[in-house]
Amino acid sequence: MGDQKTNGMLSLLFTKIKPYLAMVSLQFGYAGMYIITMVSLKHGMSNWIFVVYRHVVATLVIAPFALVYERKIRPKMTLSVFLKIMALAFLEPVLDQNLYVLGMKYTSATYASATVNALPALTFIMAVIFRMEKVNFKQRPGLAKVIGTAITLTGAMLMTLYRGPIVDILWYSKATSHQNTSISSADQHWATGTIMLLSCTCGWSGYFILQSITVKEYPAELSLTALMCFMGMVEGAIAALIMERDMSAWAIGFDSRLLAAVYSGVVCSGIAYYVQGVVNRVQGPVFVTAFSPLCMIITAVLGAIVLAEKMHLGSLLGAIIIVLGLYSVVWGKSKDKEALTCCEEDKLPYELPIVDCNDKSAIFVDDHIPESDHVPAANKLKVPGKIVVSSQEP
Repeated sequence: MGDQKTNGMLSLLFTKIKPYLAMVSLQFGYAGMYIITMVSLKHGMSNWIFVVYRHVVATLVIAPFALVYERKIRPKMTLSVFLKIMALAFLEPVLDQNLYVLGMKYTSATYASATVNALPALTFIMAVIFRMEKVNFKQRPGLAKVIGTAITLTGAMLMTLYRGPIVDILWYSKATSHQNTSISSADQHWATGTIMLLSCTCGWSGYFILQSITVKEYPAELSLTALMCFMGMVEGAIAALIMERDMSAWAIGFDSRLLAAVYSGVVCSGIAYYVQGVVNRVQGPVFVTAFSPLCMIITAVLGAIVLAEKMHLGSLLGAIIIVLGLYSVVWGKSKDKEALTCCEEDKLPYELPIVDCNDKSAIFVDDHIPESDHVPAANKLKVPGKIVVSSQEP
């Protein structure tokens, strides 16, 4: 009996923390993708072609699982859902990823991951615009979300307008930076790269908002992921053919470029789209975007070790300000959820007392007997086919 109770408690605990574990694991996956992608870009891979190959891999990996596991529960495809999938494929695979890779090429992997910390605040603003979030300025959670959003945007502006001196994250970066860094900070177009990164973050926010709407209309996450990856591949290929006229750029061998396409396709497109869809349906878009600061920390350490990257003081200060604003938004969101849960519990009807059938204090009578024959109506508890008469006073 004790073992069953312990197992039940552990199962309940795992169910509660499962969304958190899923989102934390994704941050490690994204951090690895940023580093591997940066290496492939330095070896001459086109960002347009990289996005296409990434979604070719993602489609090939996810589609078989969708066909097998959701063949009986897959909803009917409608024109509305199809148009939403096309829009999702444009916002995330085409617009967001190409702008992100270009912005990372002009700056650094660490700087790019820090800029994306503005994602929760931008997602919150869009959620308010589309009435998916409510703001009550008379309560602390509402003020926390608004103030946190303002702080986050301030940090993003600081990263854009101020660079400052170089800050060595690790001693390893200081010792090897002059030997391994092929692109100097003087040649990196930081302003242009930052604008691209902020634009991609806006597109990513729009993607999460639209995904939250679509997954309710088409609640088959694997199929939705496979269709989105396929449409992203098609739309990305059209964009790549327009932007990349050199056909030799499509050639790929067994090197970092292939590794980047396979890793990103499996982890950051296939698995990530599916996990985000599941968590988005349960927790909402603001929760999904609340874990990006962890990715920044992991990427900063890996970038200093693997790529010998350096972070400027403005980037570091801006990232810290963004994190503070982010968790103000998350705190307000969590308090809103607690208040909503309390309100839902208050609205529940009063439960009827459970009467044991073997209890001698309870009398069972036929449900057609009039009230005056045995007991008043206040003591009659309806059950299928019978009236349970409690001996307790109402």
